[in-house]
Amino acid sequence: MSSDARDGQPPVWAVVDTGIGPLLLAATGAGLVNVVFHATGPVRERALERLASRLGTAPVEDPGSPLPTEAIRQVEAYLAGERHGFEVPLDWSLISGFNRAVLRELATGVPYGEVVGYGDLARRVGRPGGAQAVGMAMGANPLPVVVPCHRVVESDGGIGGFGGGLETKRRLLALEGVLPEPLF
Repeated sequence: MSSDARDGQPPVWAVVDTGIGPLLLAATGAGLVNVVFHATGPVRERALERLASRLGTAPVEDPGSPLPTEAIRQVEAYLAGERHGFEVPLDWSLISGFNRAVLRELATGVPYGEVVGYGDLARRVGRPGGAQAVGMAMGANPLPVVVPCHRVVESDGGIGGFGGGLETKRRLLALEGVLPEPLF
């Protein structure tokens, strides 16, 4: 159970419409805990059910709460090309072990406009040969966009997979100048 549930403060969430589709942002008292792509209807409801199960209390919609409001402001500025990083506290409680180590290295060690290979990221966290495990960690990232899993690519030049869809990954990489802007 999260400390928020014990303190009587439920996690809060809001949905923001962006150029890459609606994003659900959820926060606890410790920080931003979850970002979910395509957050409409059933996707949003499943995400909120998973959060309630994992955090031990149901999140409540509160788009005016300070942390989601600031996270929304920063995500919007990032997607407008006005911001290159995020300065909101993160709650890492939805991820642990190797996956947490990989995502923390990604968050701090791969700056805006740069990419890293799955294998290189595995080596950075002391697990040479762990490229596939890094791919699994990217798929489990509870904080996409803010913890930039879109910056992890294949060593042969392919862009790899992405939970938000390959078109979204292409758009984020184009925003950061890694790929050319899509023609359409």
